[in-house]
Amino acid sequence: MSTPPAGTTKKRLFSRNDYLAPLPIPTGRKPSDVLNIIWRKNEVFLDISNYNIGSAVMVLWPMVMLFLGLAYFFNDPDALILGACITGIPTFLLIQGLCRETPLPMRFNRQRREVCIPQADGEYWIVPWESVTAAATQHSSVSQGGKVTMGLLVIGFENPDPQAKDEHKHYSMGFNCGGGTTAMALWECIRSYMEVGPDAVEDLTARFDRSKGIWGTYLDDLVKAAKLRGWFITLIWEGFCGIFIFNTLLIDVIERWKLNPPPSLTYPAIIEWSKPLPPEQWAKRSPELEIAIAEREAELAAQKQT
Repeated sequence: MSTPPAGTTKKRLFSRNDYLAPLPIPTGRKPSDVLNIIWRKNEVFLDISNYNIGSAVMVLWPMVMLFLGLAYFFNDPDALILGACITGIPTFLLIQGLCRETPLPMRFNRQRREVCIPQADGEYWIVPWESVTAAATQHSSVSQGGKVTMGLLVIGFENPDPQAKDEHKHYSMGFNCGGGTTAMALWECIRSYMEVGPDAVEDLTARFDRSKGIWGTYLDDLVKAAKLRGWFITLIWEGFCGIFIFNTLLIDVIERWKLNPPPSLTYPAIIEWSKPLPPEQWAKRSPELEIAIAEREAELAAQKQT
């Protein structure tokens, strides 16, 4: 599956595609895990997944509260029926997803410069890092309500087995982050980890350490937020909005159930593959990538000077 080279941008009237890899050159954006896709990070590997049950709750719960509020204030039972019609199917899909096993993450091994992609049939692929494709896609639509923009970060992989059937030759994973610069920042988390190092990427994996109860964790989050923004904003945003609008307590309950701890790759060969290597055995960048990164860094430096 051929893609335009990294750094290429294709614009149309209502769409934009930014091609980020191959080869994985700098995007110029600061790494930002806006969707909490990082599950594990250490000196050897990075586990990521698009399984974000908290985002689903944050989308559905405000809609539920909206229709409940309309039904109460206007004393109109039809609002409940309308709300059930709109949120019924997404809620069913959410419950169905909660009843299934949490999917396994993809693992990026920076010392071997390879990626392990588990498959639904129990198999897995080992793909060279520099062969991974990535693109930030963004699409807009215009209606009476105004302009609406949606986008994805799409990461693709090629099956290394030349004998694979057509339906098993390609695999891709999408992240609903809005496209554009946000998708670039999300991709930069993976790229910077592989090309710069673990310290170049901030993560929120500490949230998987549930040493305290739900209320204890929530109060700790309030105190941290208050130190940054003050108590007035904290009580409005993390307090009222967090509980009644986004239901962060329910999100915490679900994440404790499904992601405490996150699932890991248990294939015996991958456990061995994930062990650290002596520095002299680490895989190196290809000459092509070295040249591409140097050219891109020079281009970014020139942009800053102008």
